[in-house]
Parts: sequence; C-alpha cells; structure tokens
Amino acid sequence: MLNIPTQSFPASSSQQRIAQSGQSGRNKVALKPGHSLMDWIRFSKSGKDLTGLRGCRIEVTEEELQKHNIRDDCWTCIRGMVYNVTPYMDYHPGGEEELMKAAGKDGTDLFDQVHRWVNYESMLKECLVGRMAAKGSTALKAIIPPPPPTGLVPSTSEALLPDKDSRPRYDWFQTDVTVHLVIYTKRKIPSSGCTTVDLEARVLQVEVLLGKMSFLIHLCLADEVEASVAVHTANSVGKIQVTMRKQTKGKWKSLGQPLEFHNTFQRKKDRALLYRDCVLVAKTEVNHNTFVFRLQLPCGTVMNVPVGKHVYLKALIQDTEVVRPYTPVDQNLRGPAQHSLQESDLNFMIKVYPDGVFTPHLNTLHIGDHIAVSGPEGTFSLRPLRNTTDLYLLAAGTGFTPMVRLIHLALQDMDGIRKTKLLFFNRREEDILWRSELDELDANNES
Repeated sequence: MLNIPTQSFPASSSQQRIAQSGQSGRNKVALKPGHSLMDWIRFSKSGKDLTGLRGCRIEVTEEELQKHNIRDDCWTCIRGMVYNVTPYMDYHPGGEEELMKAAGKDGTDLFDQVHRWVNYESMLKECLVGRMAAKGSTALKAIIPPPPPTGLVPSTSEALLPDKDSRPRYDWFQTDVTVHLVIYTKRKIPSSGCTTVDLEARVLQVEVLLGKMSFLIHLCLADEVEASVAVHTANSVGKIQVTMRKQTKGKWKSLGQPLEFHNTFQRKKDRALLYRDCVLVAKTEVNHNTFVFRLQLPCGTVMNVPVGKHVYLKALIQDTEVVRPYTPVDQNLRGPAQHSLQESDLNFMIKVYPDGVFTPHLNTLHIGDHIAVSGPEGTFSLRPLRNTTDLYLLAAGTGFTPMVRLIHLALQDMDGIRKTKLLFFNRREEDILWRSELDELDANNES
C-alpha cells in the first residue's frame, strides 16, 4: 500500500530542514549577500593576496600552524597542505563555526567526514600557504614552489579491516573466446547492486562495495578484449562474474599484471574518487524548473548505484572545478523500464536554480556534451528496513529523488513492508515532481 497525503503543503511561515539518509547532518548557514560560491570564485581570481605571504610558499611546522587559530588569522592543514582559510570564512556554507573546528591544526579527518567530495585544491588554491614540514622540524624553512595536487593515500591500518578469512577473493577462467573474472564476496550481496566495472584498453578495474568497505581488482589484462562487459551477480551466495570477449581467439597464460591497489580491501572513504567522462543523451522536462538529465557512461563501464547511494557530478566553471552530489532515479516511479535504457545510462532529476552555480551550467549543456560522474558514495543502508512493516518517507522538493528508487523497492521487492507513506512538502502544487505518477501509483497500490 502506498499512501500519499494530499495535505502536503506547509504554511507559508513554516520551515522544514530535511536531512537525507547517508548525508551529513551538518547545517548550512545563511550567507551574506555577495558571498555565494560563484562570488568566492570571482573573489579568489581577483589577484588579491589571500595567503598573506605575497605569493610565496613556505614549509609550515606544527608549531607555526598552531599559532594561526583565530577568526582573523585561520590556517588549517588538509592532507599535508596548509591553507589560509581566513578569506574564505564568510563564504563557507557551513559557517564560521565549522571552519574554526580545524583552526590551527590538521583538519583532514573533519573534512572527510563532512565533504570528502569537494575539490578543495581547486577552490582554495589561491589560499595555499605551503606544505606541512616533516615532524621534527623546528623552524620555517626556505621558500618552496607550489607543490602539485596530491591524491588520497589508502589506509594501511590493518586493525580496522576484517581478518583475512572474511575478505573477498577472486579467481578466473577462460575459453578460447571469453575470459571470466569471478569475485567471491563471502557474504550476501544487496539486490540493488554493489559493483562498478571500468574497462579502458587493457586496463580493468572492478570495485565491489560491501557496506563501508571496498574490494578492488585493478589489472592490466594479458591481451586485448572488446569494450563490452557483462556482469552477472548471484546475490544470495555472494558471487559476481565479470565476462569479457577476447579480440583474438586463444588461451591466456595469465589474467594480467596487477596495478596500483590491486586485490585490496579497505574502507571506502580511503579510496580516491574516480570520475568517468559521461555524455548527455537526453533531457526531459518534469515541471517548470526541474528536468531529468540522462547520462551515458563510457563504453566499457558498468555501474550499479545501490538504492540510497549517490554520485558526484563535476564540471569546470570559470576555471574552478565544482562538484555536487546527486541521487540517480529510475526512468519512472514504476521502476526500470525493460529494454528502454542502456545499461550504461544514469538518470538524474535536478532542479535548476537561476542564481545557482552548478545547475545553470548543467542546464546549458547540449545533447552530446560531456560531464564527469563519480562512482557510488554514501553510508545509507537498507539493513534497518529488514524488519520494518510500516515505512514513512519525508521529502521536500528535490529531496524526493532519494525516495524514488526506495518507493519502488518497498512496493516490489520488500515483502515485509505492508504500508508505505510519503509526506511530500512543496511550496506550490506546480512544484510537485511526478505528481501524476504519484497519483497513479497511489491508486494502483491502495489496499
């Protein structure tokens, strides 16, 4: 049963703050006029000295970093690089209080907890003071040139990882025309998917998400294969099979050579984000300011985005990389339409804000234009729903998008849920997303 209350319009004086599952509960603050992200981009490129060092770069000791810990003189360290975030204080959507939590110290862990996906290197490059000195240094070192951007370093803490017997493993077999990689997860796999495959030339990368953990296969294959990849999953026994066709018939002596991080099992948040170059293949109007953007992943990429997870879209806007999280939706509320979508397609229901930074750029894209898309992210889990009989969903505006696939899952694939209720807040009736589909779904599932 799906019950959608008709009184879904709050009084004009009321306010709602909705926190989506899997997202941080960090509150946003009201920024002063002229302090939007676009305003920051313009200000940071104005040529003003934002470091206080007149364009120099220094090596910073821990003692020196600790001195810059007040509102009007605030330095912080992220992954070994020190930034003067004082100029950014009034532009930060989380407010001064959030930034001050990392004042005068290493803020890497705090940054990762709140918004690991943000490209801080691009946003704060004009605020870069320099590199943290190795421990044991006691004084500021000589001026050094700006260092190149660095990626994430994987965690090496074995204490946080499962024992070897419970870690996934892989094997492979072949015929004269095909090669098959088989992954044994040693646990049940969620029906909503957990596997992402990227095949480019002879480089194969397979990532399997298992809760907060990530199992990675990264190989240079022994020989050439065709770009198409088939993925078959046996959810109940925890088996994933990736099938590829050889370009040349014959037997391989090995599957290939291991590449960086091959056969590793670590926390998902310790992996660097990998972006794929996607193509806009369709744009469909939902209402007066919201559209469904259909993106096609590269040939050779298969991505299963689990229910409740999101991905990041990245674009270069005024020479600054801007990243935003979005939750994929099905083509309609009745779930994936058979034979209507390529396996490499992702759909996003996005509201375009005229005074925004990212959505106006997205709205200017033409069919055939490209945009970068990350792999699945987020901490949402379906496990708490296993013993649920009554499911209540609250959404406001485009906060409805995480509910789309969850509604279909509750109605079609979760026998234990007897009743699903959606309370959907909108300012005006014309703002309701997929209203006719919601009405139809409600009528067809009323007990």
